Amino acid sequence: MPQLLIELFSEDIPARMQARAAEDLQRLVTAKLEAAGLTAAASEAHSTPRRLALVVEGLAGRTADVREERKGPRVGSPEQAVAGFLRGAGLSSLDQCEQRDTGKGSFWFAVVEKPGRATAEVLPGLIAETIRELPWPKSMRWATGGFRWVRPLHHVLAVFDGKPVEGSFDLGGGLGTLTFVDTTRGHRFLSPDAVVEAGSFERYREGLRSAHVILSRDERRAKIASDAAEVAGAHGLVVAPDEGLLDEVTGLVEWPVVLSGAIDQQFMDVPPEVLTTSMRTHQKYFATTDATGALAPHFVVVANMVTSDGGAAVIAGNERVLRARLSDAKFFWEQDRKVRLEERVPALESVIFHARLGTVAEKVSRLETLAAELAAFVPGCDPDRARLAARLAKADLVSGMVGEFPELQGVMGRYYALGEGLAPEVADAVAEHYKPLGPNDRCPTAPVSVAVALADKLDTLVGFFAIDERPTGSKDPYALRRAALGLIRLIVDNGLRLELGRVFGIAHGLYRAEKLVPAAQVGPQLLDFFADRLKVVLRDRGVRHDLVDAVFALGGEDDLVRLLGRVQALQGFLGTDDGANLLTAYRRATNIVRIEEKKDGTAHGGAPEAGLLEQPEEKALFQALAEAERAAVPLLATEDFAGCMGALAALRAPVDAFFDKVTVNADQPPLRVNRLRLLSQIPATLNRIADFSRIEG
Repeated sequence: MPQLLIELFSEDIPARMQARAAEDLQRLVTAKLEAAGLTAAASEAHSTPRRLALVVEGLAGRTADVREERKGPRVGSPEQAVAGFLRGAGLSSLDQCEQRDTGKGSFWFAVVEKPGRATAEVLPGLIAETIRELPWPKSMRWATGGFRWVRPLHHVLAVFDGKPVEGSFDLGGGLGTLTFVDTTRGHRFLSPDAVVEAGSFERYREGLRSAHVILSRDERRAKIASDAAEVAGAHGLVVAPDEGLLDEVTGLVEWPVVLSGAIDQQFMDVPPEVLTTSMRTHQKYFATTDATGALAPHFVVVANMVTSDGGAAVIAGNERVLRARLSDAKFFWEQDRKVRLEERVPALESVIFHARLGTVAEKVSRLETLAAELAAFVPGCDPDRARLAARLAKADLVSGMVGEFPELQGVMGRYYALGEGLAPEVADAVAEHYKPLGPNDRCPTAPVSVAVALADKLDTLVGFFAIDERPTGSKDPYALRRAALGLIRLIVDNGLRLELGRVFGIAHGLYRAEKLVPAAQVGPQLLDFFADRLKVVLRDRGVRHDLVDAVFALGGEDDLVRLLGRVQALQGFLGTDDGANLLTAYRRATNIVRIEEKKDGTAHGGAPEAGLLEQPEEKALFQALAEAERAAVPLLATEDFAGCMGALAALRAPVDAFFDKVTVNADQPPLRVNRLRLLSQIPATLNRIADFSRIEG
């Protein structure tokens, strides 16, 4: 079956955009082929810094014939309706249509038969549309053109069934057109004059390899990882794991050559995070570690060149650049330690946290109070140390090192705090108060760290909700969802008995800004916000979201640990036969009562009268409900949710017997009403645990 090969060749595409762009190219082309009646057997997309490539296998040589039927107006309709129908169907006369009786009258039908087209005729327009529609996070215009793309597009290679596709792409704006070609270029430096023939994908791929281009991103990535391990191993070292950097470097080279350089020993007394960040951020170097896990004085760099000197000049150049970078870092390191963190705090008055929420200095003032208040909820936390850590937590923001490397905020504060002889738990809290930053980030467990991290996130969430800057849709410019997820992890992972409603009020009361949304509104809004985030956290832990809804629906629950205990007990209960049957009984009882209440126009939620109970099964149910209630109430008070579920499980047999033997709609009205009241006690009793009406399945 014929094969389609496309290559879009441009100036260097940012590494972070390449993989997604290749996927988009594949998605757009295959979708357009399918829309044209061409189904592909397989497709494969590739990316390098300068090219996006796609091969589509198993295309037919022609699109399928299409037979369309269009239903028109009723026979005898006005001329205008008939003319519009004919125009839409591409016909000139009703003689070309058929009359059909549909059972609802006679209507005109047009049968339009479109013969298939040669695939090669379809492709030029399809490829041009794809290039225009390819989405980019950022795009640019060049020269005088109006066409926007990620980088200037140089050529379009298009080959179908071994032959070049006859077509072109108009760049517009006087830039001319790019006529589709069937050859491409090799590596920019290693094979600048190579002309790669692309009669087939195999020839194209192997031709590129001969011209120093490895087309497969996965192959380049694996080669870099393997060669880096080998180069580091030659020094008895290992490469520090960094998947993000590996992905980025893979997108920077077409012919990776891995080399190793040395870090000048004079910089090794600078904190390892500074060395690693400097190498990673600015130079794209991999750090290496020794057998003890300590940072080693060697780095790994990936070049896009093969040199005659075995890379000596490249290594020397990279070492020289790194030396300059690290000289700056060492300077900041030495200068920053001359000023104590406490002395830096006043400078935070010039740093704006948010235009309506004040400066970072004001935030720090709130954090001091809030962290000390929260210390009461964190076992083992010293409120004075929590207050001190909160005061110093943001001080490194105005240091020279964090000004140069913002990603080191907190990290440098810890080093400076330790250097000043502050308690280790205070220094650790300065570093960890931003954590956890994501689902894979470590969650603090040290009491002081937990208190300050809670305070930071609570202050942020309450503040932005108080000025009505809540996340909407996919927009979350202040990362409030991440803050809420971090707060939930801090509470749940550390088992903190924190009443959210109360601490929301404390945090809100610390703000001095004007025109804030009242605390009475912010609290419920934040609790709803937390409920949604909690479902995300618990879903990852295998907890059903509807059970979280069922417990939240009871209202008044803002203790996440207690809520989680209740949800987990409920999930375990519903997984048993007793639980599943009681859920069924709940729905059956609820439905019967609802239907009868609708008929009667009155509610039957009152307590049943024991004197009106006739049959043994209804008496047994009455007694079982009372016993379950008596047993459940103290168990709920002591948070023995599993025990409470066990007490409810005892209801199953009397409930089943009631439905088997008792006729609810008895002939005697008092008896009927009493039985409806008895039924209404089943959901009332079960709803002490959760709102069972919210449970799915």
